[in-house]
Amino acid sequence: MPILNKDMTLCISLAGRSSNIGTRFHNYLYDELGLNFIYKAFTTDDIAGAIGGVRALGIRGCSVSMPFKEAVIPLVDEIEESASVIESINTIVNDSGRLIASNTDVEAVSALLESHELDRDAAVMVQGSGGMARAVVGAFRSAGFGDLTVAARNESAGSALADKYGYRHISAPAPGADIIVNVTPLGMSGADADAQAFDDATIAAAATVFDVVAFPSETPLIVAARTAGKQVITGAEVIALQAAGQFEKYTGVALTAEQVARASDFSRR
Repeated sequence: MPILNKDMTLCISLAGRSSNIGTRFHNYLYDELGLNFIYKAFTTDDIAGAIGGVRALGIRGCSVSMPFKEAVIPLVDEIEESASVIESINTIVNDSGRLIASNTDVEAVSALLESHELDRDAAVMVQGSGGMARAVVGAFRSAGFGDLTVAARNESAGSALADKYGYRHISAPAPGADIIVNVTPLGMSGADADAQAFDDATIAAAATVFDVVAFPSETPLIVAARTAGKQVITGAEVIALQAAGQFEKYTGVALTAEQVARASDFSRR
């Protein structure tokens, strides 16, 4: 990492609960590529003031996490399709005082649907109705999947998400989908670490199991799916690709798959 200097370009993240994953991912690559950049995570209870600071101080890039992904919408100047389609922002680029917003979660999920060659005619079930669920469901719709069910206990949020994209809503997951996707905290490190997001029967009926939980990457759902011989897509893949997308937007440098893999591995240590 270069010694701090007046010409160093600053990128930041804003989150209700910050983590070191993005900080380690970006700074690792700045160091490897010899870029005069630095990345720092912040928390705030004044999102309008923080975004004003991004503009006023010339902060180049800003990652936005919950609970600010919708709150920043009126604070930016331009919203790209990846964010406008789900009305949620996770990335802001400061282009000489003009704030341009996008959603690299949507871009990452879309890329994974393509790279894993998922069948557009397959029946999909997405469990969850929060902000990341919007990104996942929006990506499936944009990719041309016509048969998708949102499984969510929150009747209002689940129905609204399904209706927005012309899909169905049910209150709880059930066996029968070819592709099952967990977009809830079930399996995440902490209180829900031991929870398996879908039962064994639902896993057995599926061909592909996708868990967006990023830490740990080997959630109980992913472990069960691997044991059952299913194709899996992990949250570690999502978070690495979305961070790589942000990195390119901030620096103009497109990363290789090997660079992304190294930075992802370092960020999770």
